Amino acid sequence: MTFSALSVVASIPSPSISYIDIGPVRVHFYALCIIAGIIVAVLLTNWRMTRRGAEPWIVIDIALIAVPLAIVCARIFHVLTHPGFYFGPGKNLWEVFAIWNGGIAIYGALIGGAVGAWLGCRWTGVRFWTFADALAPGLIFAQALGRFGNYFNQELFGLPTTLPWGLQIDPSNSAFPAGLAPDTLFHPTFLYEVIWNTLGGIVLLLASRSLRMQWGRLFGLYLVWYSAGRIVWESIRIDPSEIYLGIRTNVWAAIIGVILGLAIIIVQGIRHTGLEPSPYQPGRERRPKGAVESADTEDFVDVSEPPASEIETAGATSPAQTH
Repeated sequence: MTFSALSVVASIPSPSISYIDIGPVRVHFYALCIIAGIIVAVLLTNWRMTRRGAEPWIVIDIALIAVPLAIVCARIFHVLTHPGFYFGPGKNLWEVFAIWNGGIAIYGALIGGAVGAWLGCRWTGVRFWTFADALAPGLIFAQALGRFGNYFNQELFGLPTTLPWGLQIDPSNSAFPAGLAPDTLFHPTFLYEVIWNTLGGIVLLLASRSLRMQWGRLFGLYLVWYSAGRIVWESIRIDPSEIYLGIRTNVWAAIIGVILGLAIIIVQGIRHTGLEPSPYQPGRERRPKGAVESADTEDFVDVSEPPASEIETAGATSPAQTH
């Protein structure tokens, strides 16, 4: 057996299908991976917010704004950084909207999600940085789950490799590089990122517990960890991408992510030395269960002077005049 054949035997096979049809509905595994990630992020963030004293499930109110904006901006970012996929002679413009075929950019999702989360926090009265810190571990775990969508779609793989964990790609796949042997293996960048993100989620949970990183610093650590890994994975991926100054677009985005994360940690560490007093903005604190909101008490209490007859009666029976 040749070394090449041995590598294929020990390699990672790609799935033969990427969707299932349930009646008239086609369910893409890519979408299921993203939905699973969103559910994990919401559950973990809710648990962390509740432990901080926030109202249970207030995270859903924020997610109702943040998640749609994240998905839309993720798609826009991908399309803008891969214009050759969608624009030009022979291209189908409607493919811009075919998100089920893959093609969302995490950094676009972060931008849209941050805007949506800020709006949601304004709406609910939650501190934005409190929410960001609570979200960070769940977010990176969600990204780990989402990368399995690339596995099912056989996309975004790395350079050819002879390593035993190389990834098999169907030669008929449109992403398979022309001119390579059908049994060529590729770096499973999806798997590298799954492992890196899972480790990152554990690190963030430990840092939150032992270092009490608040005021956005835990989210800054998330940006540094996630982006540092993306710099490596993006550098070995072979899918087409816009190049600026010899560097792929997503590598530039990851470099900016590291810088921004470090800036958040440093600036917030200088501005805030203590712990956050509440997960809510001043004046928007959660009311305890059973508390009643009262209006102006002057509308309900008679503060006028009593009649003269009542004053005389009270004076006649006062302790000062009795023996």
